[in-house]
Amino acid sequence: MDAATLYREDVFTDQRVGTIRRMTPVLSNGSDDTARAVLYIGQATVMTPMGSLPLSFELEATTLAEAVSRFGPAAQLAIEEAARELQEMRRQAASSIVIPETGAAGLKGMGGKGGGGIQLP
Repeated sequence: MDAATLYREDVFTDQRVGTIRRMTPVLSNGSDDTARAVLYIGQATVMTPMGSLPLSFELEATTLAEAVSRFGPAAQLAIEEAARELQEMRRQAASSIVIPETGAAGLKGMGGKGGGGIQLP
């Protein structure tokens, strides 16, 4: 572990929507490190047809009250970004299908049998 980048973690939740983690920088002796900023990280889980999708996102806040008030909009942005990433991954997977050139399948195997078809890289 890097003693210069330690944090104390406090977890806050409403037990419905999500969790806010307050990451307070500390020195190696456990006292607060006032030279570094406190970080707030929101966490939520979204149900999708493929199962639950955990989301984690930074909350631009200096107090817990600010983090709570900014949780909803930040979670919505994280959901939208995750949806865009999933669509891009699907698009890339669909475009990576390799179809052999015409006649190439007949060159493989004996009597034109074997080879051919769709190949996934």
